[in-house]
Amino acid sequence: MPSTRTDPESQPIHVVIVEDDPGFRAALCQVVEAASDMRLAGTAGTRAEGLAMLQGPPVDVLLVDLGLPDGSGIDIIQAAALQWPSCSIMVSTNFGDETHVMRSIEAGAAGYLLKDSSPARMVEEIRSLASGGSPISPIIARQILARFRHDSADARAPAAAPASPLSAREKEVLDFITKGFTAHEIAGLMQVSHFTVRSFVRRIYSKLKVTSKAEAIYEARTLGLLDD
Repeated sequence: MPSTRTDPESQPIHVVIVEDDPGFRAALCQVVEAASDMRLAGTAGTRAEGLAMLQGPPVDVLLVDLGLPDGSGIDIIQAAALQWPSCSIMVSTNFGDETHVMRSIEAGAAGYLLKDSSPARMVEEIRSLASGGSPISPIIARQILARFRHDSADARAPAAAPASPLSAREKEVLDFITKGFTAHEIAGLMQVSHFTVRSFVRRIYSKLKVTSKAEAIYEARTLGLLDD
C-alpha cells in the first residue's frame, strides 16, 4: 500500500523538474526546496537534459513540461516509464488539448496539471502523486470524461465544425488583450503568474502565425474567434 507521506519519519519525496521556463522553474524549485518532506534531486530545461538525467538514480516524482525547446516532454515520459518504473510522472504544461493529454497518459503519466495551478498548489499535488494519487486539473478531467462518453455514444450527430486553434484559456487571454489589458493586469484577472500569461501569448502568436498584438487581434477576428 502506498505511503501517505504524512509521517515525519518517512523518507522524503525526491523530485526532478523538467521545465524550460526559467521563472516557473525557479518558483517550483523554491517551493519544493522549502517543503520539509521533499528533496529537489535535479532540474533540466531541455529534452536532451531531461533524458540525460534518466541515466542517474531514480527519483519518486518526475515533473515534466511538454513544450521543450528541443522536442517534446512526452519523449521523456516514455523513457522514464521504462528506465525509472517506480517513479510517478506528472505533466505540468500549458497544453490542454486532447492529443497532448491522451499521448501523455498513454506514455506513462499518472498526473496532468495545467500551469494555471500555482507552484504552491503543485507541491500538494506532488504529495498526492507520491502517495498513489493521480492529480488532474479539473478541466482536463472533464475533457477525458467527455472523450470516453463520446467514444461510447452512437455516432448520430453531423460532422462538427472545425475546432478553434486556441484553447479556452488562450482565447480568454486574447479577449483580455483585445480589451487593452496588460500582461500583469491579465495575470491578476486570471489569478495566474505573469510569466504564465506571457507563455499563453507566445502560444497564441504561434498558433495564429502572427508577431504582434494587432496582428493577433486581426487574425482572430478573421477566423471568427472573437465576438464583434
